[in-house]
Amino acid sequence: MAINKLEIEAFLDLAIGLPILDVRSPSEFTHAHIIGALSFPLFTDEERKVVGTGYKQENRETAIKIGLDYFGPRMRELVEAAEKICDGKPKEILIHCWRGGMRSGAVAWLLDLYGFKVHSLIGGYKAYRQWVINQYSTQREYKILGGYTGSAKTEILVGLRSSGLDVIDLEGIANHRGSALGGIGQPPQPSQEMFENILASDLHKNRDARFILLEDESQRIGNMQIPNAFYDMMKSSTVYFLEIPLESRLDFICKTYGKLPHEQVIEAIYRIQKRLGGLETKNAVKLIESGDIKGCFDILLRYYDKWYLKASQKKQAIIHVPLEAVDIEANLKVLEKLFNEHD
Repeated sequence: MAINKLEIEAFLDLAIGLPILDVRSPSEFTHAHIIGALSFPLFTDEERKVVGTGYKQENRETAIKIGLDYFGPRMRELVEAAEKICDGKPKEILIHCWRGGMRSGAVAWLLDLYGFKVHSLIGGYKAYRQWVINQYSTQREYKILGGYTGSAKTEILVGLRSSGLDVIDLEGIANHRGSALGGIGQPPQPSQEMFENILASDLHKNRDARFILLEDESQRIGNMQIPNAFYDMMKSSTVYFLEIPLESRLDFICKTYGKLPHEQVIEAIYRIQKRLGGLETKNAVKLIESGDIKGCFDILLRYYDKWYLKASQKKQAIIHVPLEAVDIEANLKVLEKLFNEHD
């Protein structure tokens, strides 16, 4: 059998049904990887460092010999690990390293020798990263769901996805709800590179969509930065702005965030002290310490309304959607009808 070398698009098409073995070191994989890939390291982090030092301080041949010292005793282990991954299915796998060089070449040779059908990625993970970047400048139609804090935009997007519309949940990818309180109770955020990889994968999955629905966001979601080219498209897209009375939004916010640990809420308030102002910061902290959740969140909601209004004035196209309250089921019906009318 010969190893089948593929460009990125063909590689990702096959990945729908075949396992991807990422033979880079564990730390490289943990930092970021192709969506759905499995860590299948040829070298440990320390071994990779030793091989790299041999290459830099001596030459390529020395590095290869060092690598073979590690690779030789591990051959059987790698073959058996690949068999276990296939788990009775046909022995066919995809494989890549950083640049499609020696690491993936060595493991591909071994598995091919054993009888696997092997497909390797031309250019390796580096080629995948270029593909990721290209996704952000690909022309697509976006519709943006906007509205003041507490409008249940995320919950509505989940409902719209369930009704069959194409939705990408940026906050879900980022593991952060966007505000100063948005990281409390959430899993750790991914690396910036992994955030970009997941977003690009979701964009590619929705490549045939009539339009993609997104929540209106600032460019930064916690520590994640929405890529510039993609964010520029978001800014030029039509915003469907949910107009919901403050009192109803305040009730929803209290239900959503009211049970969060007070000490973490206070820490979050201090993080926005510079923009919130010294007096309002002091008042908000005092209120939550006394157990007045609604009073505290009233201050925070008015603060976010002010900043959101300022940002929304820069939007090119806004369709205002008047709604009586934060009633997710009722509001979903209104929006489903609206998006179908504006299709």
